Amino acid sequence: MQPGNDTWISGFLLLRFSEEPEVQPLIFGLFLSMYLLTVFGNLLIILAVSSDANLHTPMYFFLSNLSFVDICFTSTTIPKMLWNIQTQNKAITYEGCITQIYFFTLSAVLDIFLLTVMAYDRFVAICHPLHYTVIMNPRLCALLVLMSWIICLLNSLLQSLMVLRLSFCTNLKIPHFFCELNQMIQLACSDTFLNNMVMYFAAVLMGGGPFTGVLYSYSKIVSCIRGISSLQGKYKAFSTCASHLSVVSLFYCTMLGVYLSSAGTHSSRSSATASVMYTVVTPMLNPFIYSLRNKDIKRALKAFFVKQTTE
Repeated sequence: MQPGNDTWISGFLLLRFSEEPEVQPLIFGLFLSMYLLTVFGNLLIILAVSSDANLHTPMYFFLSNLSFVDICFTSTTIPKMLWNIQTQNKAITYEGCITQIYFFTLSAVLDIFLLTVMAYDRFVAICHPLHYTVIMNPRLCALLVLMSWIICLLNSLLQSLMVLRLSFCTNLKIPHFFCELNQMIQLACSDTFLNNMVMYFAAVLMGGGPFTGVLYSYSKIVSCIRGISSLQGKYKAFSTCASHLSVVSLFYCTMLGVYLSSAGTHSSRSSATASVMYTVVTPMLNPFIYSLRNKDIKRALKAFFVKQTTE
């Protein structure tokens, strides 16, 4: 494949966290365990929501979509990294790199959009409880998820097509465990001004816009909770959005930490290590955050497994 006008390349080299051979089995085991936990935990959430009619509500509909996207999120990067460690091969094809960029960007931005939609759902549930079923009707919920997918698919397609116009020279080493968009742009030896402009504009639009929506929803939620007279009522209202607030805080704080650490150290390897937090750790923790204090999820899973054992 020909990336750019005059430069043919077959692929790139993904650098590891460590080049020491004795450390590779430890890294392999650690990431394999986290990947399996992520897939298993999120599949349990999807299974619980789909098997229990009592969970066919907007909140759990969005949660099951988030779990599916989290599985895709980690599956875009971790299996390839594990394969490279197992085969002692750092290579990834040019086509594979573009594919990783597409699906990683898609999953990351979808996570942001779904968390924003879930914040709006919590806002309606707490601030307009009497009109909740009318406002958050099945048609609106499906439309919100569909629009999120369409916008994210178009954004990912644009970012991937922008990479295709770049030419690459001899330095084909990516100091990351996956093909990250910013790293690819930095490796290019052709003019990257337009790529940087598109990337930064999309970051502000796709990241800043939803984040503003989350802040607005929670500012309204806090105002509504403060207006509740009883302490028990305040606790009940807060508990309905505690899990979502935890996930939002974890996701945005880890992402912010990645970019602050990379800006402060100017080290791509440090950025790669820090990015593990939001690309691997956060999707792994989401099911536990949503299920540990959620009696509905626990009840649905218990009923499902009891039914399976009795059949």
